[in-house]
Amino acid sequence: MTKLKLGPLVDDKPVKVTVELPATVHRDLVAYAAALAAETGGDAVPPEKLVSPMLARFMATDRAFRRHRSQAN
Repeated sequence: MTKLKLGPLVDDKPVKVTVELPATVHRDLVAYAAALAAETGGDAVPPEKLVSPMLARFMATDRAFRRHRSQAN
């Protein structure tokens, strides 16, 4: 199995955000949670717990976004 981009999730103080997702994205999040649990040997997390680390990972690996942030500072 290919290594997933997300590793174990960090428990951090949350900020509540409400967002609507297409059903297909929700199903994919559920499947990703199951794959992550199988890879890490932990329990499957609720799909909403994946959104934050996925967004953080996406922004951390987006070169254009990093350039934009460094120019803004």
